[in-house]
Amino acid sequence: MTDRIACIGECMLELSGAAHDRMTLSYGGDTLNTAVYLARLGRSVDYLTALGDDPYSDWMIDEWQAEGIGTNSVLRVPTRLPGFYAIRTDARGERQFHYWRDQAPARDLFNLPDVTRILESLPQYKLIYLSGISLSLYDAAGREKLHTALTSAKADGTKIAFDSNYRPRGWPDSAMARTVMEVFLRLTDIALPTLEDDMQIFGVEDAAACAEYHHRLGVGEVVVKMGEHGCLLSLPNQVDTIETAVQANPVDTTGAGDSFNAAYLAGRANDQSPARAVEAAHRLAGTVIMHRGAVIPRTAMPEGGSR
Repeated sequence: MTDRIACIGECMLELSGAAHDRMTLSYGGDTLNTAVYLARLGRSVDYLTALGDDPYSDWMIDEWQAEGIGTNSVLRVPTRLPGFYAIRTDARGERQFHYWRDQAPARDLFNLPDVTRILESLPQYKLIYLSGISLSLYDAAGREKLHTALTSAKADGTKIAFDSNYRPRGWPDSAMARTVMEVFLRLTDIALPTLEDDMQIFGVEDAAACAEYHHRLGVGEVVVKMGEHGCLLSLPNQVDTIETAVQANPVDTTGAGDSFNAAYLAGRANDQSPARAVEAAHRLAGTVIMHRGAVIPRTAMPEGGSR
């Protein structure tokens, strides 16, 4: 086993802006955002996904490599294009999302001919991170292959981290999302849910109930994110509410949870205590929300937070 971390999911092309003739091309995805911050925090990280063989897929891979992310497990699918979404901002500052992703190759990752190599590589990782959005991509056969591979990796000592990260448009209904996520939570060592999401999926009423729900499924380490109210850290013999030190009004909360997860997992991989890892996570997320976009400039990273 190596010290590397694997992040599994999808990254899409992104167009954003207030007017059609002045939109900016970028890319985004929850687990990819976490991978970027993990790399900046000095962790060796690989991204596991599928892209096309087009210039835009080439560009994304070049950008990820420039961030220090390993891309040897990015499968390329001829004639296919990556997922795409556009963000429009109205006069009141409200954001509207429009998606084109049904044919994105990432959705077929675990049904592609070359995926056996990726599945067999999972036990080499110290930690594997995925999210509810990751699981929403795959069909039942793909999820079964992933579950089998994660079970094997866990048996060899790999830890599994999971953020339920619920987006209703990715699922037929909340009941399906709950059923699938519970299956994977039973493999999870570190859960990083957002309270608002889990209230929709699991019907929990507060952070304590959210943590208890995860513990009943066998998760030992739970950090419930509560936005401006901090987080609830729940361990077998420790339950603490840890407030965030952020006082200023946020500019853009996009990517806050992704960056929090990265800093927490980086800290735990560095053998920091859970409480100390939460402090680092709050610090990074608090910086991210003061900048536009999910991934802030490298120069804006907190001191000691970028290699």
